[in-house]
Amino acid sequence: MFDLHGRVAVVTGASSGLGLQMAKGFAKQGADLAIMARRIEKLEKVAEDIRALGVRCLPIQCDVTDTNAVNKAADEVIKFYGKVDILVNNAGASKNAGVLDMTDEDWMFTLSADLTSVFKVTRAFAKHMVEKKYGRIINIASIYGQVGNTAMDTVAYHSSKGGVINFTRAVAAELAKYNITCNTISPGYFETELTADTLNTEAFTKFMEASVPLRRYGREGELNPAAIFLASDEASYITGQNIKVDGGYTSV
Repeated sequence: MFDLHGRVAVVTGASSGLGLQMAKGFAKQGADLAIMARRIEKLEKVAEDIRALGVRCLPIQCDVTDTNAVNKAADEVIKFYGKVDILVNNAGASKNAGVLDMTDEDWMFTLSADLTSVFKVTRAFAKHMVEKKYGRIINIASIYGQVGNTAMDTVAYHSSKGGVINFTRAVAAELAKYNITCNTISPGYFETELTADTLNTEAFTKFMEASVPLRRYGREGELNPAAIFLASDEASYITGQNIKVDGGYTSV
């Protein structure tokens, strides 16, 4: 089960963190990879590590908020592989503040990075999935796309990730006739390059222990099984869904 040999997977934000972990997870299941991020030097190193797993890997420098860069990246993948089977929209960034202090500029930055980019990348790659009548689109949202929080003020991030979840439902309904599924994964608290400084503070650790039933942060690789499942043929009748990988945070 969950064999991805012969499949081509595109992962955005793959130079570090959860994107890197998922890309390696797909490679271990046999998928060939196209990895996208802004930091090409980091992508090149990741590509070497992935190729060592016995699959092909194409690194592409791309700012996912730039329409022309996204379309060019999609063309590059198709030129190299001839198709795309799996798309993971993982790239993102945010400026954190509450509703009283959030500036227009920081609001637009966060929505562009975390929501509009998902639309742009999906539009570019889904066109090629439609041609092949096959596709698995996986959008990485967040538990913060479904609930508020009392640990820190992040109104734009909450809004953008909530948008990703409903964007996923809309795309799932629209593209189902082409044998393309679209689902969301909502991670809880995982320590990555972007989150380590926050999560490792005493205050946030205490908040996590009080709010996460498993009383710990997600470990490296623990998001991979959900992504591998949704990318597989075994998940062919699952679309428009949101899988929470959060240690139980949203269950209480």
